[in-house]
Amino acid sequence: MRKLTIPGTHLESSRFAFGTSSIMRVGTQSARRRLLAAAVNAGFTLFDTAPYYGFGIAERDLGAVLQGHPQVRITTKVGIRVPGGEDQSAPLVFTRKIGGKLFKFLNRPYFDFSVQHARLSLEASLRKLRREHVELFLLHEPQVQLLQTDEWLQWLEGVKHAGKIGRFGLALTAVQLRPFLAAGSPLADVIQVLDSLAAHEADVLTEYGRPLQITFGYISQARQAGDTRPFGQLLRAASERNPNGVIIVSTTKVDRVGQFDQPANR
Repeated sequence: MRKLTIPGTHLESSRFAFGTSSIMRVGTQSARRRLLAAAVNAGFTLFDTAPYYGFGIAERDLGAVLQGHPQVRITTKVGIRVPGGEDQSAPLVFTRKIGGKLFKFLNRPYFDFSVQHARLSLEASLRKLRREHVELFLLHEPQVQLLQTDEWLQWLEGVKHAGKIGRFGLALTAVQLRPFLAAGSPLADVIQVLDSLAAHEADVLTEYGRPLQITFGYISQARQAGDTRPFGQLLRAASERNPNGVIIVSTTKVDRVGQFDQPANR
């Protein structure tokens, strides 16, 4: 898989990053870890995760798979919390997700953008990931009015100086992003933003003279909009939409991992 340097950074990555937001749909622990190992073997060198994904299970699975691959880079996040915490067993997580269809409180996430929580969250993520350092640490769907920017910036610069994170930034939608860009927020260093082939939401970045660094959502947004083009065409269109940055992709099928390494998609 082609490698690139994420615009505005010195961080090298595979053209596509492997996303773990849907990891619990894979099924058993062994199946999840086979999928992640197949992604490593297919050439993915950046994996995107969060404590929210699988209520902590995504980070634990990644930690187990990537402990033998220190060269593979990781993005994790902070800000979205889940009921019961992020150290629940897989059976309990499945129970919460199933029960949550009837009783929303069982799996309804909530936001916590206190630096006090962030300290604990980062340490927990590093422990689950079996790493002393993550390359990207992103605030997960933040809102400007919920943040004490100076406090956050001081803390983030501190953990960066301590070697626990490489870069920091935001993972969010274009609507959430615009106020950060308008304010010239120093927290918007690296930006991971939802984009689509139809609406071009990430154009908010070019409005403010920023490159597309990390984008996601192309295939799922296209399918939800009724776009029936073959997968390969959609992936090529996504690559043209974000030609120089990283695109987050995912699959729950081991035999489909290799589809992202086709010459036409590079």
